[in-house]
Parts: sequence; C-alpha cells; structure tokens
Amino acid sequence: MLKCVMSGSQVKVFGKAIQALSRISDELWLDPSEKGLALRSVNSCRSAYGCVLFSPVFFQHYQWSTSVKMNDTDIILNLNCRLGMKSILPIFRCLNSLEKNVEKCKIFTRSDKCKVVIQFFCRHGIKKIHNVCFQESQPLQVIFQKNMCANTLVIQPRVLAEAVVLFTSSQEEVTLAVTPLKVCIKSSNEESTDLTNSVYSEMFVGPDEFDFFQVGIDTEITFCFKELKGVLIFSEAIHAPIAIHFDFPGKPMALSIDDMLLEANFILATLADEPSRASSPQTLCLSQKQKS
Repeated sequence: MLKCVMSGSQVKVFGKAIQALSRISDELWLDPSEKGLALRSVNSCRSAYGCVLFSPVFFQHYQWSTSVKMNDTDIILNLNCRLGMKSILPIFRCLNSLEKNVEKCKIFTRSDKCKVVIQFFCRHGIKKIHNVCFQESQPLQVIFQKNMCANTLVIQPRVLAEAVVLFTSSQEEVTLAVTPLKVCIKSSNEESTDLTNSVYSEMFVGPDEFDFFQVGIDTEITFCFKELKGVLIFSEAIHAPIAIHFDFPGKPMALSIDDMLLEANFILATLADEPSRASSPQTLCLSQKQKS
C-alpha cells in the first residue's frame, strides 16, 4: 500500500523527476519503502538507468505498508508498480499550471485493481482524478560504486546549462574531456562527413567554476546527450548542483543530485575506447531488487 500527499510546489518537483526519467525509458517503476518513494527507469538496451528517491519528509504525508487487507485478512504484498510512461507523463506535463492551480495532490495505490490513483485538488473546488493501470514487476537497480571513481566534478546547473546550450537538438552524444587544468565539453561528431550536421562545438571550463574538482586521471568519455539534458532540467528545478563521477571510456558514469529531501542518481554507459569494439554504449550491470 502506498499513500502520499503533496502541495502544488512539491507536485512540480515530482513531475520534473518523471520528465527527466522519461528521457531514459517508456516505463516507470514506483518503488515505495521505509526510505521513501523511489521512481526508477531503465532503457531497453540497459545502457541508462535513473532513480529519484523522495524522502518521506518531502511529502506532507507519506504512508507505506507491505500488507493489505483482503476478506478481513492481512496479506503481505510487495508493491512493485511498473507504469507506462505514455500514461503518466501527460498527467505531469503542464507543471507550471499544476503549481499554480493545485492545492493538494494525493497519490495512492489500489493493489486489488492494479491501479495508481492520482488526485488533484485544485482551486475553486475542482477535483481531478487519474487512474493509471500498473503491472506488477520487480524494479531493477544498477550495481555501481560511484564513490570509487577517480574523477569527481560538482557543478551548478546554470554553468552546465551554458555549456550544453551550444549543442543542437539533434546532438546524440557529447564528449567530456578532463585534465587537472581544465574541462572540455564537446560534440562528438568532429569527423562527421554529413554536411547537414557538420557543426563541431567545444566549451572549456576552468577548475574554479566547479564546486568540487577532483581529477585523478586524464580521460575522455562519450555518452548520450538526451539523458544529460534530463538531469540538467531536474537539477535546475530544485536549484541543486550536479555531481559527475567517472573513470575511463567504457566504464559507466554517474550523474547524481543530493538534496535534503531527495536523492537522484542517473547511471549512463560510455563508449568503449577500443577500435575492435563497435561504437555503442556498454550495458550496465543490473540486479533485480530484493525485498524482505
């Protein structure tokens, strides 16, 4: 059983998380626990994973239980809700309007009918109810120790936004190159022969522009741009810096956001820097979430 209550401003942050995760996959897992409500997403080729964990104190009210009452009997059920992104994303699309008009939002599950119910209590006594069907499915988690990475950069979203604004909407991949003296973010189509997409852009950022700057090894990593934009939009919404953890090409990188009320981790595969391998992101090491 899950039941949580949010204000209009909290709904906006919650919706931004869903929008960021929608850049990874067309499926979304709701994974409630005593630690809070986790939203998870992993793409079909398992090269990108995202999780946003909302602490119980983020909500005005948060209630979670593994047991439900059926025929006057308590039955232990693990709540594993897999939702279609096409079903839930339109509900949280117009976030500015929701923030202004929604006074309270309730989200709860009806496990007996496999539905997540989202209720908006708006101004002027208007009440909107959305019933979203879910499938029971164990959420996946990535096995990745980001704190073991040799390189860690912490940057404010406005600085990163100035860097990525250089890239066109058609940009699929970007390259991050670091040394102890500078950071370079560049488009990865330097040698492209396509004249319709032949712009090559670079931006250099000095160490002083970062909140934290640790470069243990000089390296260049290439990864998908779409997921980076999603993380950036989310971090701008909550005014929190982004931490980037990475090592060498072919090893996953982590983009993380730590706030008092939530924690976000996006793990992205990077291109392997080996001529013998195909130029495609490596898959992440995933595990099935186990619940007691």
